[in-house]
Formats: sequence, structure tokens, C-alpha cells
Amino acid sequence: MSQNAITSHKVWRVGANIDTDALAPGAYMKHGIEVIAAHCLEVHRTDFANEVKPGDVLVAGSNFGIGSSREQAAGALKHLGLAAVIAPSYSGLFFRNAFNLGLLLLTCPEADSLQENEHVQLTYEGTTPHVLTSSGRLLACSPVPSFLMDMVKAGGLVNVLKQRMALKSQPPLSAHLFS
Repeated sequence: MSQNAITSHKVWRVGANIDTDALAPGAYMKHGIEVIAAHCLEVHRTDFANEVKPGDVLVAGSNFGIGSSREQAAGALKHLGLAAVIAPSYSGLFFRNAFNLGLLLLTCPEADSLQENEHVQLTYEGTTPHVLTSSGRLLACSPVPSFLMDMVKAGGLVNVLKQRMALKSQPPLSAHLFS
């Protein structure tokens, strides 16, 4: 996620209190993430999983991701290619699962002002993201700590750990200088 890249993202809207069962319906949990994602949000938006495009954003009301701790709820959104979820607040478990999988969550008190099908741009000043609306309004979001942005950029915690392990397995620089 380059800080200089300007990309337009289509907004998909859902309401408040969207639970993990709506994101990853229990009836499909015995299947892989492809099947689970195909049913993501179908109880609220029958068109969502079939029509959402990579790079789109999901805008929700407060308490997004409440319910169970199922990681597949964030995984389904990540699998569908969302650039971010923008909401005033999130369930703590969903928040952690999303970043662990590399899904960007933006906590934005004014998320409700974003409209269905509007196109927005995501910008960053250091660790503080902003949402630039199609009308030119700039909505501030809560800062995202750099270690969480590193997880998003790497595609999740597992990839961050793999990168760290790869660095540790390299011989020290001094070994290259004297060989």
C-alpha cells in the first residue's frame, strides 16, 4: 500500500452490528475460504460477494465484526479483495483477526457520511489515514500503528514472521566481507 499511490475505491455500505456469522456463515464453515467468501454478507447484501471488486471498500456502522472469534470472517473479506473496511468501531477479536490476515481496518467516526457507490481515496500522513470523499471532504481516521500497517503491507502476520525468519537465516554482513 504505497502512501503516494492515488487509487479510487468504490464504497459498499452495510449497517451497524454486522456479526461474524453474516461475514462467514456457519453453514459454510466446513468448506474452504472460496466457498465461505462466496456467501459473505448474503443475509444483508445478496449482491455483495458476486459483485464486489478487488480494491473496493466496505463501509459499516459501529460494532463491525461482533460475534464469534472465527478468523474466516475477516478472511472472507480479504479473499474478496477489499482494500479496507471503514467503520466507527470494531469488535476486538475481529480487529485482531483482520490485521493478522492483512486486512486493513480504518476506524473513522464519520464513516456513516460515506454513500453507497461513492468513490473514495485513502491517504496517509504518517500513521494517520484519511478518507477523501468524491466531494472533496477529508475524513480523519484513528492512527494505525506502524506494526499493523506492516502486517497489511506484508499480507498478514504469517508473512511478517516468514520475512523475519528469512532475515535471521542470512549470515551476518561480516561473513560476506571476509569470505
